[in-house]
Amino acid sequence: MTDLPADGLMPFHAMEILKRAKVLEASGRSICHLEVGEPGSPPAPKVLEAVRQALPQAQGYTNAKGLGELREGLVAYYQNQHDVVVDADVIVCTMGSSAGFILAFHTAFRPGARIAITRPGYPAYVNTLLGLGFGITEIPLSVSNGWRLTGADIAAAHAEQPFEGLLFASPANPTGAAIDRAGLADIIATCERLGITMISDEIYHGLDYRGPSVSALELTKKAIIINSFSKYYCMTGWRIGWMVLPEMLVRRAEILQQNLFISAPTLSQIAATVALGERDYAEEQKAGYANNRLALDDGLRALGFDVGGASDGAFYAYVGISKFSNDSMAFCEAMLEEAGVAMTPGIDFDRVNGQGYVRLSYAGKSETIALALERMSGFLR
Repeated sequence: MTDLPADGLMPFHAMEILKRAKVLEASGRSICHLEVGEPGSPPAPKVLEAVRQALPQAQGYTNAKGLGELREGLVAYYQNQHDVVVDADVIVCTMGSSAGFILAFHTAFRPGARIAITRPGYPAYVNTLLGLGFGITEIPLSVSNGWRLTGADIAAAHAEQPFEGLLFASPANPTGAAIDRAGLADIIATCERLGITMISDEIYHGLDYRGPSVSALELTKKAIIINSFSKYYCMTGWRIGWMVLPEMLVRRAEILQQNLFISAPTLSQIAATVALGERDYAEEQKAGYANNRLALDDGLRALGFDVGGASDGAFYAYVGISKFSNDSMAFCEAMLEEAGVAMTPGIDFDRVNGQGYVRLSYAGKSETIALALERMSGFLR
Protein backbone atom coordinates (compact mmCIF):
# COMPACT_ATOMS: atom_id res chain seq x y z
CA MET A 1 0.00 0.00 0.00
CA THR A 2 1.27 3.48 -0.81
CA ASP A 3 2.24 5.50 2.25
CA LEU A 4 -0.19 8.32 3.07
CA PRO A 5 1.02 11.92 3.49
CA ALA A 6 1.76 12.98 7.06
CA ASP A 7 -0.61 15.95 6.83
CA GLY A 8 -3.70 13.73 6.87
CA LEU A 9 -4.51 13.68 3.16
CA MET A 10 -6.57 10.62 2.29
CA PRO A 11 -7.69 9.12 -1.02
CA PHE A 12 -11.09 10.12 -2.37
CA HIS A 13 -12.58 6.67 -1.81
CA ALA A 14 -15.51 7.23 -4.17
CA MET A 15 -12.98 7.69 -6.96
CA GLU A 16 -10.96 4.69 -5.78
CA ILE A 17 -14.09 2.52 -5.98
CA LEU A 18 -14.89 3.98 -9.40
CA LYS A 19 -11.36 3.17 -10.60
CA ARG A 20 -11.71 -0.46 -9.52
CA ALA A 21 -15.20 -0.66 -11.01
CA LYS A 22 -13.85 0.49 -14.37
CA VAL A 23 -11.20 -2.23 -14.25
CA LEU A 24 -13.91 -4.83 -13.61
CA GLU A 25 -16.01 -3.45 -16.46
CA ALA A 26 -13.03 -3.62 -18.79
CA SER A 27 -12.76 -7.31 -17.97
CA GLY A 28 -16.37 -7.87 -19.03
CA ARG A 29 -18.18 -7.50 -15.69
CA SER A 30 -21.48 -5.61 -15.39
CA ILE A 31 -21.33 -2.94 -12.65
CA CYS A 32 -24.17 -0.91 -11.14
CA HIS A 33 -22.65 2.50 -10.45
CA LEU A 34 -24.03 4.03 -7.26
CA GLU A 35 -20.67 5.32 -6.02
CA VAL A 36 -20.28 8.74 -7.61
CA GLY A 37 -22.60 11.72 -7.64
CA GLU A 38 -22.95 11.83 -11.39
CA PRO A 39 -26.23 12.32 -13.26
CA GLY A 40 -27.10 9.46 -15.56
CA SER A 41 -28.23 11.78 -18.36
CA PRO A 42 -26.18 14.06 -20.62
CA PRO A 43 -26.64 17.83 -20.74
CA ALA A 44 -29.72 19.17 -22.52
CA PRO A 45 -29.68 18.68 -26.32
CA LYS A 46 -29.55 22.44 -26.93
CA VAL A 47 -26.40 22.61 -24.81
CA LEU A 48 -24.66 19.99 -26.93
CA GLU A 49 -25.78 21.66 -30.15
CA ALA A 50 -24.47 25.06 -29.00
CA VAL A 51 -21.08 23.53 -28.27
CA ARG A 52 -21.01 21.77 -31.64
CA GLN A 53 -21.61 25.07 -33.41
CA ALA A 54 -19.11 26.96 -31.28
CA LEU A 55 -16.29 24.42 -31.47
CA PRO A 56 -14.44 25.82 -34.53
CA GLN A 57 -14.16 29.33 -33.03
CA ALA A 58 -13.97 28.76 -29.26
CA GLN A 59 -10.25 28.10 -28.91
CA GLY A 60 -8.98 31.02 -26.81
CA TYR A 61 -9.08 32.15 -23.20
CA THR A 62 -11.96 34.23 -21.89
CA ASN A 63 -11.87 37.05 -19.39
CA ALA A 64 -10.59 35.65 -16.08
CA LYS A 65 -14.00 36.24 -14.51
CA GLY A 66 -15.74 34.50 -17.38
CA LEU A 67 -17.84 35.26 -20.44
CA GLY A 68 -20.02 38.32 -20.06
CA GLU A 69 -22.99 36.38 -21.46
CA LEU A 70 -22.62 33.69 -18.82
CA ARG A 71 -22.29 36.12 -15.93
CA GLU A 72 -25.30 38.09 -17.15
CA GLY A 73 -27.17 34.79 -17.40
CA LEU A 74 -26.30 34.12 -13.76
CA VAL A 75 -27.57 37.58 -12.82
CA ALA A 76 -30.91 36.61 -14.37
CA TYR A 77 -30.75 33.23 -12.59
CA TYR A 78 -30.53 34.88 -9.17
CA GLN A 79 -33.27 37.32 -10.03
CA ASN A 80 -35.62 34.60 -11.27
CA GLN A 81 -34.85 31.81 -8.81
CA HIS A 82 -34.06 33.75 -5.64
CA ASP A 83 -35.47 37.26 -6.20
CA VAL A 84 -32.00 38.67 -5.52
CA VAL A 85 -30.23 41.42 -7.46
CA VAL A 86 -26.59 40.50 -8.11
CA ASP A 87 -24.03 42.58 -10.01
CA ALA A 88 -22.28 40.63 -12.76
CA ASP A 89 -18.97 42.11 -11.57
CA VAL A 90 -19.08 40.03 -8.33
CA ILE A 91 -19.47 36.74 -10.24
CA VAL A 92 -16.42 34.66 -11.15
CA CYS A 93 -16.82 31.59 -13.38
CA THR A 94 -14.63 28.71 -12.21
CA MET A 95 -13.34 25.30 -13.26
CA GLY A 96 -16.09 23.55 -11.36
CA SER A 97 -16.82 24.11 -7.70
CA SER A 98 -13.44 22.57 -6.86
CA ALA A 99 -11.57 25.58 -8.24
CA GLY A 100 -14.11 27.78 -6.49
CA PHE A 101 -13.17 26.30 -3.13
CA ILE A 102 -9.47 26.92 -3.77
CA LEU A 103 -10.12 30.51 -4.81
CA ALA A 104 -12.40 31.08 -1.83
CA PHE A 105 -9.90 29.77 0.70
CA HIS A 106 -7.00 31.82 -0.67
CA THR A 107 -9.14 34.91 -1.23
CA ALA A 108 -10.80 35.14 2.17
CA PHE A 109 -8.27 33.70 4.62
CA ARG A 110 -4.65 34.13 5.65
CA PRO A 111 -2.30 31.17 5.19
CA GLY A 112 -2.88 28.55 7.87
CA ALA A 113 -6.28 29.89 8.93
CA ARG A 114 -8.70 27.46 10.54
CA ILE A 115 -11.94 26.71 8.67
CA ALA A 116 -14.84 24.67 10.04
CA ILE A 117 -16.62 21.97 8.09
CA THR A 118 -19.32 19.47 9.00
CA ARG A 119 -18.81 15.77 9.69
CA PRO A 120 -20.04 13.82 7.80
CA GLY A 121 -19.23 15.99 4.82
CA TYR A 122 -17.78 16.08 1.34
CA PRO A 123 -14.28 14.52 1.60
CA ALA A 124 -12.65 17.04 -0.72
CA TYR A 125 -13.30 19.75 1.89
CA VAL A 126 -10.92 18.05 4.33
CA ASN A 127 -8.35 17.03 1.75
CA THR A 128 -8.29 20.37 -0.09
CA LEU A 129 -7.93 22.37 3.11
CA LEU A 130 -5.18 20.13 4.43
CA GLY A 131 -3.42 20.04 1.08
CA LEU A 132 -3.41 23.84 0.93
CA GLY A 133 -2.07 24.16 4.45
CA PHE A 134 -5.21 25.37 6.22
CA GLY A 135 -6.39 24.11 9.59
CA ILE A 136 -9.76 22.42 10.00
CA THR A 137 -12.37 22.10 12.73
CA GLU A 138 -14.96 19.39 12.20
CA ILE A 139 -18.45 19.98 13.56
CA PRO A 140 -20.09 16.60 14.15
CA LEU A 141 -23.70 16.23 13.02
CA SER A 142 -26.26 13.71 14.21
CA VAL A 143 -28.82 11.56 12.46
CA SER A 144 -31.18 12.42 15.33
CA ASN A 145 -31.29 16.00 13.98
CA GLY A 146 -31.55 14.89 10.38
CA TRP A 147 -27.83 15.69 9.88
CA ARG A 148 -28.64 19.43 9.89
CA LEU A 149 -26.17 22.06 11.05
CA THR A 150 -27.44 24.69 13.53
CA GLY A 151 -26.18 27.98 14.85
CA ALA A 152 -25.80 26.36 18.27
CA ASP A 153 -23.50 23.71 16.75
CA ILE A 154 -21.32 26.45 15.25
CA ALA A 155 -21.18 28.46 18.48
CA ALA A 156 -20.27 25.42 20.58
CA ALA A 157 -17.47 24.39 18.22
CA HIS A 158 -16.16 27.96 18.04
CA ALA A 159 -16.10 28.26 21.83
CA GLU A 160 -14.02 25.08 22.06
CA GLN A 161 -11.62 26.04 19.26
CA PRO A 162 -12.07 29.36 17.41
CA PHE A 163 -12.05 29.35 13.63
CA GLU A 164 -12.19 32.05 10.97
CA GLY A 165 -14.34 30.41 8.32
CA LEU A 166 -17.24 28.00 7.89
CA LEU A 167 -17.85 25.93 4.77
CA PHE A 168 -21.09 24.02 4.56
CA ALA A 169 -23.48 22.69 1.93
CA SER A 170 -27.26 22.65 1.73
CA PRO A 171 -28.43 20.24 0.37
CA ALA A 172 -25.46 18.32 1.71
CA ASN A 173 -23.26 15.51 0.51
CA PRO A 174 -23.47 12.67 1.64
CA THR A 175 -26.63 13.02 3.71
CA GLY A 176 -28.88 15.09 1.46
CA ALA A 177 -29.80 17.24 4.48
CA ALA A 178 -31.04 20.72 3.59
CA ILE A 179 -31.42 23.81 5.76
CA ASP A 180 -34.68 25.76 5.58
CA ARG A 181 -34.82 29.57 5.56
CA ALA A 182 -35.05 29.90 9.33
CA GLY A 183 -32.17 27.50 9.85
CA LEU A 184 -30.02 29.30 7.30
CA ALA A 185 -30.80 32.66 8.92
CA ASP A 186 -29.68 31.19 12.26
CA ILE A 187 -26.39 29.98 10.76
CA ILE A 188 -25.73 33.33 9.07
CA ALA A 189 -26.52 35.33 12.21
CA THR A 190 -24.23 33.12 14.30
CA CYS A 191 -21.37 33.53 11.82
CA GLU A 192 -21.79 37.29 11.72
CA ARG A 193 -21.92 37.53 15.53
CA LEU A 194 -18.73 35.50 15.88
CA GLY A 195 -16.88 37.14 12.98
CA ILE A 196 -16.82 33.96 10.90
CA THR A 197 -16.63 34.20 7.10
CA MET A 198 -19.19 31.83 5.62
CA ILE A 199 -18.76 29.88 2.38
CA SER A 200 -22.08 28.49 1.19
CA ASP A 201 -21.72 25.46 -1.08
CA GLU A 202 -24.90 25.50 -3.17
CA ILE A 203 -23.98 23.01 -5.87
CA TYR A 204 -27.05 20.86 -5.19
CA HIS A 205 -29.43 23.78 -5.47
CA GLY A 206 -32.39 22.89 -7.64
CA LEU A 207 -32.26 19.33 -6.29
CA ASP A 208 -34.34 20.02 -3.18
CA TYR A 209 -37.43 17.83 -2.85
CA ARG A 210 -39.25 19.90 -0.21
CA GLY A 211 -39.48 23.17 -2.08
CA PRO A 212 -37.28 25.85 -3.66
CA SER A 213 -33.67 25.92 -2.49
CA VAL A 214 -32.76 28.93 -0.33
CA SER A 215 -29.55 30.74 -1.22
CA ALA A 216 -27.49 32.51 1.41
CA LEU A 217 -27.61 35.48 -0.97
CA GLU A 218 -31.26 35.91 -0.01
CA LEU A 219 -30.17 36.72 3.54
CA THR A 220 -26.69 38.26 3.35
CA LYS A 221 -24.16 39.86 1.01
CA LYS A 222 -21.25 38.87 3.27
CA ALA A 223 -21.09 35.16 2.38
CA ILE A 224 -19.11 33.59 -0.45
CA ILE A 225 -21.40 31.53 -2.66
CA ILE A 226 -20.10 28.56 -4.65
CA ASN A 227 -22.22 26.76 -7.22
CA SER A 228 -21.75 24.48 -10.19
CA PHE A 229 -23.38 23.21 -13.36
CA SER A 230 -22.31 19.65 -12.54
CA LYS A 231 -25.31 18.32 -10.67
CA TYR A 232 -28.57 20.06 -11.55
CA TYR A 233 -27.51 20.70 -15.17
CA CYS A 234 -25.90 17.26 -15.72
CA MET A 235 -22.47 18.66 -16.60
CA THR A 236 -20.01 16.92 -14.25
CA GLY A 237 -17.18 16.39 -16.74
CA TRP A 238 -17.45 19.88 -18.19
CA ARG A 239 -15.81 21.35 -15.06
CA ILE A 240 -17.73 24.60 -14.93
CA GLY A 241 -19.05 26.44 -11.89
CA TRP A 242 -19.21 29.92 -10.44
CA MET A 243 -18.72 32.05 -7.35
CA VAL A 244 -20.56 35.09 -6.03
CA LEU A 245 -18.30 37.13 -3.77
CA PRO A 246 -18.62 40.08 -1.41
CA GLU A 247 -17.47 43.13 -3.36
CA MET A 248 -14.37 43.65 -1.21
CA LEU A 249 -13.02 40.19 -2.19
CA VAL A 250 -13.68 40.28 -5.93
CA ARG A 251 -10.42 41.84 -7.10
CA ARG A 252 -8.26 39.43 -5.09
CA ALA A 253 -10.26 36.45 -6.39
CA GLU A 254 -9.85 37.72 -9.96
CA ILE A 255 -6.08 38.04 -9.55
CA LEU A 256 -5.83 34.54 -8.10
CA GLN A 257 -7.98 33.18 -10.93
CA GLN A 258 -5.68 34.84 -13.50
CA ASN A 259 -2.64 33.17 -11.98
CA LEU A 260 -3.98 29.79 -10.85
CA PHE A 261 -6.42 28.90 -13.63
CA ILE A 262 -6.37 31.80 -16.18
CA SER A 263 -10.07 31.22 -16.90
CA ALA A 264 -12.71 28.52 -16.92
CA PRO A 265 -12.81 26.40 -20.13
CA THR A 266 -14.28 28.41 -22.97
CA LEU A 267 -16.46 25.67 -24.44
CA SER A 268 -17.81 24.81 -21.01
CA GLN A 269 -18.75 28.45 -20.44
CA ILE A 270 -20.63 28.48 -23.74
CA ALA A 271 -22.41 25.28 -22.74
CA ALA A 272 -23.27 26.68 -19.31
CA THR A 273 -24.73 29.85 -20.80
CA VAL A 274 -27.21 27.77 -22.77
CA ALA A 275 -27.84 25.36 -19.88
CA LEU A 276 -29.24 28.17 -17.74
CA GLY A 277 -32.18 28.36 -20.13
CA GLU A 278 -32.82 24.61 -20.10
CA ARG A 279 -34.40 24.22 -16.67
CA ASP A 280 -37.33 22.23 -18.04
CA TYR A 281 -34.87 19.54 -19.10
CA ALA A 282 -33.15 19.69 -15.70
CA GLU A 283 -36.50 19.35 -13.94
CA GLU A 284 -37.25 16.21 -15.95
CA GLN A 285 -34.04 14.67 -14.63
CA LYS A 286 -34.90 15.77 -11.11
CA ALA A 287 -38.27 13.99 -11.36
CA GLY A 288 -36.37 10.80 -12.13
CA TYR A 289 -34.13 11.29 -9.10
CA ALA A 290 -37.20 11.83 -6.93
CA ASN A 291 -38.63 8.46 -8.01
CA ASN A 292 -35.25 6.76 -7.53
CA ARG A 293 -34.97 8.30 -4.07
CA LEU A 294 -38.10 6.57 -2.80
CA ALA A 295 -37.41 3.29 -4.58
CA LEU A 296 -33.86 3.09 -3.21
CA ASP A 297 -34.88 3.99 0.34
CA ASP A 298 -37.66 1.40 0.34
CA GLY A 299 -35.38 -1.25 -1.11
CA LEU A 300 -32.53 -0.57 1.32
CA ARG A 301 -34.87 -0.61 4.29
CA ALA A 302 -36.30 -3.96 3.22
CA LEU A 303 -32.78 -5.37 2.94
CA GLY A 304 -31.93 -4.37 6.51
CA PHE A 305 -29.96 -1.17 6.05
CA ASP A 306 -30.48 1.50 8.70
CA VAL A 307 -32.39 4.09 6.68
CA GLY A 308 -33.63 7.27 8.32
CA GLY A 309 -36.01 9.66 6.65
CA ALA A 310 -35.70 10.28 2.92
CA SER A 311 -33.04 12.84 2.07
CA ASP A 312 -34.15 16.47 1.73
CA GLY A 313 -32.19 17.03 -1.45
CA ALA A 314 -29.18 16.16 -3.63
CA PHE A 315 -29.26 12.51 -4.83
CA TYR A 316 -27.75 10.37 -2.10
CA ALA A 317 -28.80 7.85 0.53
CA TYR A 318 -26.44 7.77 3.54
CA VAL A 319 -27.38 4.62 5.42
CA GLY A 320 -26.14 2.49 8.28
CA ILE A 321 -24.71 -1.01 7.77
CA SER A 322 -24.56 -2.19 11.40
CA LYS A 323 -26.56 -5.33 10.56
CA PHE A 324 -23.89 -6.40 8.08
CA SER A 325 -20.49 -4.96 8.96
CA ASN A 326 -18.47 -2.55 11.08
CA ASP A 327 -15.98 -1.90 8.27
CA SER A 328 -17.52 0.20 5.51
CA MET A 329 -14.51 -0.03 3.20
CA ALA A 330 -14.37 -3.83 3.36
CA PHE A 331 -18.14 -3.97 2.90
CA CYS A 332 -18.00 -1.80 -0.23
CA GLU A 333 -15.07 -3.73 -1.68
CA ALA A 334 -16.87 -7.03 -1.20
CA MET A 335 -20.11 -5.64 -2.61
CA LEU A 336 -18.26 -4.48 -5.70
CA GLU A 337 -16.20 -7.62 -6.28
CA GLU A 338 -18.91 -10.17 -5.51
CA ALA A 339 -22.17 -8.44 -6.42
CA GLY A 340 -21.09 -5.90 -9.03
CA VAL A 341 -22.56 -2.97 -7.09
CA ALA A 342 -20.35 0.09 -6.55
CA MET A 343 -21.06 2.26 -3.51
CA THR A 344 -18.95 4.58 -1.36
CA PRO A 345 -17.74 3.78 2.17
CA GLY A 346 -18.76 6.15 4.95
CA ILE A 347 -15.11 6.73 5.90
CA ASP A 348 -14.93 9.01 2.87
CA PHE A 349 -17.25 11.43 4.63
CA ASP A 350 -16.55 10.77 8.30
CA ARG A 351 -13.15 9.55 9.45
CA VAL A 352 -14.44 9.07 13.00
CA ASN A 353 -17.81 7.30 12.66
CA GLY A 354 -17.98 6.49 8.97
CA GLN A 355 -17.16 2.79 9.36
CA GLY A 356 -20.82 2.18 10.05
CA TYR A 357 -22.21 3.90 6.94
CA VAL A 358 -22.24 3.78 3.16
CA ARG A 359 -23.40 6.30 0.59
CA LEU A 360 -25.34 5.36 -2.52
CA SER A 361 -26.14 7.73 -5.36
CA TYR A 362 -29.56 7.57 -7.00
CA ALA A 363 -28.67 9.98 -9.82
CA GLY A 364 -28.58 7.21 -12.42
CA LYS A 365 -31.30 5.35 -14.24
CA SER A 366 -34.18 3.63 -12.42
CA GLU A 367 -33.18 0.35 -14.08
CA THR A 368 -29.77 0.61 -12.42
CA ILE A 369 -31.36 1.14 -9.00
CA ALA A 370 -33.62 -1.91 -9.43
CA LEU A 371 -30.77 -4.14 -10.62
CA ALA A 372 -28.50 -2.98 -7.80
CA LEU A 373 -31.13 -3.79 -5.18
CA GLU A 374 -31.59 -7.24 -6.71
CA ARG A 375 -27.85 -7.89 -6.65
CA MET A 376 -27.51 -6.59 -3.10
CA SER A 377 -30.29 -8.88 -1.97
CA GLY A 378 -28.46 -11.90 -3.34
CA PHE A 379 -25.15 -10.81 -1.83
CA LEU A 380 -26.59 -10.13 1.63
CA ARG A 381 -28.35 -13.50 1.73
